[in-house]
Amino acid sequence: MKRFSFSLLFFCLTFTISAQNSSEEEAIKKTVETFFEGFHARDSVIMKSVLADGVIVQTIGKAKSGEIKLHQEDIHKVLKGIVSIPLDTDFKEVLHSFEIKIDGAMANAWTPYSLYINEEFSHCGVNNFQLFKENGDWKIIYLIDTRRREGCEEKKLK
Repeated sequence: MKRFSFSLLFFCLTFTISAQNSSEEEAIKKTVETFFEGFHARDSVIMKSVLADGVIVQTIGKAKSGEIKLHQEDIHKVLKGIVSIPLDTDFKEVLHSFEIKIDGAMANAWTPYSLYINEEFSHCGVNNFQLFKENGDWKIIYLIDTRRREGCEEKKLK
């Protein structure tokens, strides 16, 4: 009987933790999706709603020299650049999957993507979002992405 009680308790705790993580993963995914809703709508207010104060944005990509470089971005310039994209330019970043890791109030979302401009493939890479749970809400504190044209398994627009 003791063994059965322990097994039942273990199962219940595992199920509860799994359900909590699933709920947290959905909240993190929703935060990233909200960022991209704002991105595609050219709406800095929506994007800012999921960004923490002092968010850090970086990009890893190939410079004109061919060398791979790390580039620090100013979030204000990034947002201004997005909202300034002409309305006749269609752009879509397709996220292919989400891999989410959580430890308490810290989380990571790894999202491979392909970017299309006017329905033409531009480049692919991975977004790596670092998030912090602040007052019950997940906020993006750090975003780094890679950008490349080689080695992309081009996915069709959905």
